[in-house]
Amino acid sequence: MAEDESDRKKIEAAKTLDAKTAYEVIKEEGEVELSRSTGALFWSGLAAGLSMGFSFLAEGLLRSHLPEAEWRPLVAKLGYSVGFAVVIIGSQQLFTENTLTPILPLLARRTKECFRNVLRLWGAVLIANLLGALLFAFALGRLAVVEPSVHVALSDLSREAMQFDVAVTMLHAVYAGWLIALMVWMLPAVKGGRLAVVVLMTYLVGLGGFAHVIAGASEVFYAAIRGEASWRAAVLGYLLPTLVGNVLGGVTLVTALNHAQATHGEEGS
Repeated sequence: MAEDESDRKKIEAAKTLDAKTAYEVIKEEGEVELSRSTGALFWSGLAAGLSMGFSFLAEGLLRSHLPEAEWRPLVAKLGYSVGFAVVIIGSQQLFTENTLTPILPLLARRTKECFRNVLRLWGAVLIANLLGALLFAFALGRLAVVEPSVHVALSDLSREAMQFDVAVTMLHAVYAGWLIALMVWMLPAVKGGRLAVVVLMTYLVGLGGFAHVIAGASEVFYAAIRGEASWRAAVLGYLLPTLVGNVLGGVTLVTALNHAQATHGEEGS
């Protein structure tokens, strides 16, 4: 009997989480996040905004040391994953993660109090993330942190991020929000390979040139600080449409659909 019980536990441990279980795990995480104070959310969000700057810097460093070749983006874009890895493995507050985690409790309860709490979390985290990105970009753009060749690569990355019109930027942002929310949905099912999932999904965001509001903030703030772009273009031409697209991609294409999948599965059982 003891051996049978041991085998049963091994089988249970080896099982992949079903949609309902993943839903409950993430919803519980959302409840915890919604219960945190605004100050705690802000400081964690500020740390995340600073950390996300390393995606910009790491990609610029790799790009500056690689030869001009068709394969260069395949290697340089690995740097884009660095900031995400620091933030997610370090449990810091990133705005685009919150298009899934706190929304599940809201979809489950649908009360005014919960809605206000989600807005409080979103506001604190978004402002803190952007402030962190601004501070990182200021240090990178104004202080002698890197070699001139790296600044050339960083300027190129900033220019590439801002090259599209508002509609295209928003569409790119939908895909980024979709992929990041999918990553958050997948993480509870991953036992020992969280870092691999984070790197894989964010590498795809970077390689696809999909716009991410916080990772991209470091890029466009850097360009504005160095006088290579206007603040109007940085905020209205990039950050605002990217924010809208990220929210649409995360909330509608992942959160709402997976909420429906999990709750309908429960009703059917």
